[in-house]
Amino acid sequence: MSRRIEIEITSINGDVATWRAAGAKLPKGVLSTSLVPGGLIVGTIYRADVEQFMEGMEILAVLPAKTASPLDPRHERVELIPTAKQGPDVVVTYAPKGRGGSRREGGREGEGRRDTTKRPAGRPQSKERAPGDSSRPERGPRTERPARSTEGPARSTERPARSSERPSRGSERPARGGRPERHAGPAAPPMTTTYRNALLATLSPEQLPVAEQLLRGGMPAVRTAVAEQNKNATSQGRPTIDPGTIERIAEDLLAKTNLALWKDKAAGAIGAGRELRLRDLRAVVTAAKTVSLDEEARTQHKELQSSLSARLEILRTQWNEKLESAVASKNVPEALRLVARPPDMSTRVSAEMAVKVVEITSEVLTADLDVAKWQEIVNLTVDTSIRRNVKPHGIPNDDACKTLAVKNAGAIPEFAKLLGMKVPPPPPPTRTPRRTPTRRAS
Repeated sequence: MSRRIEIEITSINGDVATWRAAGAKLPKGVLSTSLVPGGLIVGTIYRADVEQFMEGMEILAVLPAKTASPLDPRHERVELIPTAKQGPDVVVTYAPKGRGGSRREGGREGEGRRDTTKRPAGRPQSKERAPGDSSRPERGPRTERPARSTEGPARSTERPARSSERPSRGSERPARGGRPERHAGPAAPPMTTTYRNALLATLSPEQLPVAEQLLRGGMPAVRTAVAEQNKNATSQGRPTIDPGTIERIAEDLLAKTNLALWKDKAAGAIGAGRELRLRDLRAVVTAAKTVSLDEEARTQHKELQSSLSARLEILRTQWNEKLESAVASKNVPEALRLVARPPDMSTRVSAEMAVKVVEITSEVLTADLDVAKWQEIVNLTVDTSIRRNVKPHGIPNDDACKTLAVKNAGAIPEFAKLLGMKVPPPPPPTRTPRRTPTRRAS
């Protein structure tokens, strides 16, 4: 995937020029002066399409630097009209801290502070009250509560009791209504732990914790658990364990735990059937190469391999039918997309079908074709494996089309012949970085 950067030409020696990134101190690489029709100028900054490889960068195309645009010759500038600043629409006022301190300390006007130290003799203490005591009268409505007297400190002892029907803090609350039910998402493929549990049931007590760590994360998980346990033991003054002994136990159990993990995945894939995604099925089948299979595991692997082959055969048949239909209707973009994206990496276009796709692609790439259509077909052709066999009949009289032809002259050599330039070498193969394995054996 190419990207665009700004480069500065530092020197020119014949047909080769050295360049560096704009603002850098040291030269970065070399490029051919034929990439710019007007010639390169030392010290000038250009825009360049580059592609990064392991060995370095390769210049694919060079464009002139951006120039300052005229000051709105067509009066198309959008003017921003500032708006007057206004105050906030919502004003938030926070209440003072505490829970009604003024009410506790004096409260209402004309009411003295409650004397909480003296209680009537006939009033039972709250701690001595039985949970189900209903001897006291029920509390009436709040509106029927008699007014307090301010003539003396004495209070009426006939205080209505709390309703016994009020649910306690530990009782079950009624379900809330009005809340919509939540619908569960699509069910994931079933994952089993049958073989892991069977393995753990056969191990001795000293092997059990080691096997559990192996099932969680392999040897790195075992080493991390040992280091953490020794760290805690040292801080608490307890004896530590020997990491070498634990690693030897883990190495003896590693093959068994890996086999149990794979058999659980295989059982889940078999149970999912056609609901399992193709890439997940392929991953389970491929992972069998890293495990020492027993007789039962070989049976599972054979069944999964048969299912994968059957599904791939259906996809290949559908892909070939779509490709034949696109070629018959001369739908060049659709045919090129199908050639570039087969159903799997092992599928190849037949020689007869490749010749037909090359023919219809070469016929449509003429100088009279629409510029946008021509560029789309060229970009699709570059992504296919038949690109070097395509021979366009012409290039539209457009600067963008000529720049695209110069850029892809290495992939489609016929462009170099049409432009009267030397055929560049083919571009190096795209290097896909290897993914870091999520689980390592050691």
